[in-house]
Amino acid sequence: MAEIKSRKPADRPAREPMARGNRPDRGGDRVEEIPEGLSGLNIAIPGAGSDAPAATQPAKPPAQPKPAKGGWWWGTGRRKRAVARVRLKPASGGKAGITISVTGNKTKTVEQYFPEERDRLDAAAPLRVTNTLERFEVHARLDGGGLMGQAQALRMGLSRALRDYDPAFEAALRDNGFLTRDSREVERKKYGQAGARRRFQFSKR
Repeated sequence: MAEIKSRKPADRPAREPMARGNRPDRGGDRVEEIPEGLSGLNIAIPGAGSDAPAATQPAKPPAQPKPAKGGWWWGTGRRKRAVARVRLKPASGGKAGITISVTGNKTKTVEQYFPEERDRLDAAAPLRVTNTLERFEVHARLDGGGLMGQAQALRMGLSRALRDYDPAFEAALRDNGFLTRDSREVERKKYGQAGARRRFQFSKR
């Protein structure tokens, strides 16, 4: 019977562990080698010249106030089904305040139009946060929705008009959320159900 010779690995010299400081650099200031025949060409090497200053983007110019349309600055606000069309201009002759157009040429003040204190505060909130309660003459026309939706639509339309008049007001108005459209609405009723989520009582028999 033939003898089976075991295969033993040849005697190889043991590798010496490489010191951390002697390891090849895998990044950082790496020098790319240029193949022969291309040394005379002007080739841009990626990563080379990393000391060059990065290109800086030009600073954004500050926002400029929009010109008035017929002496008024306009803004439109929406909330639920309510729409508010607002116009304002610097007050003169003691006409500062908010007036709301009703039928025909009749107008009402905020206190006369909104019975709830909550809605009155919402309507005048943009003037309060910008410290301009006695500086502007504001006229608004409200359509659709209920009183709460109209008050918040008026708040948004007035905020947009103030921003167009003076862009410096935008930071205070945006921090209070007056320039953000609130898209929440009542969820519709579904067929086969008593409401948007309400189901009919289940009867097994």
